[in-house]
Amino acid sequence: MHLTEEELLQIINLRASINLGLFNLHKYKFPNYKPVARPVINTTKIPVPNWIAGFETAEGCFFLSIFKSNITKIGYTIQLMFKLTKNKRNKELLDLVAKFVHCGAVYSHGKNAFDFTVSKFADNLNIMILIFKTYPIKGIKKFKYQDFCKVAAFLGKGKHLTD
Repeated sequence: MHLTEEELLQIINLRASINLGLFNLHKYKFPNYKPVARPVINTTKIPVPNWIAGFETAEGCFFLSIFKSNITKIGYTIQLMFKLTKNKRNKELLDLVAKFVHCGAVYSHGKNAFDFTVSKFADNLNIMILIFKTYPIKGIKKFKYQDFCKVAAFLGKGKHLTD
């Protein structure tokens, strides 16, 4: 199968509309490209909590950080974090997630992305874990969530504070 010049330009135009657009080399080789116009979707609220489970499955992360600390008895601090990362075009969507769950914050993650991050232990334990328990995550990330829950349960009992 061979593409015509017109078909190739249609593909280039579509590629210019996806993610970060065209690389500079492509812009140079195809100076007449025109990104495909996308409709603006004005979402004013998260309609159902399943959306958050879907976002997590696609672009979320359950994160466990362990680092040295002089202020803890065992010499280490353990921190659970939940994070969603989206392109800067979707920052408002992350703001809606933060508003919906009543915790966490949205931070810049480089020049083209933003993170919604929940780093307070109580918020992860009492809000985020319960959301995903009620509205389950699909796919392989379900197992990462289960591990996150195990660590949260362990930390919730204060066992990390003993020798």
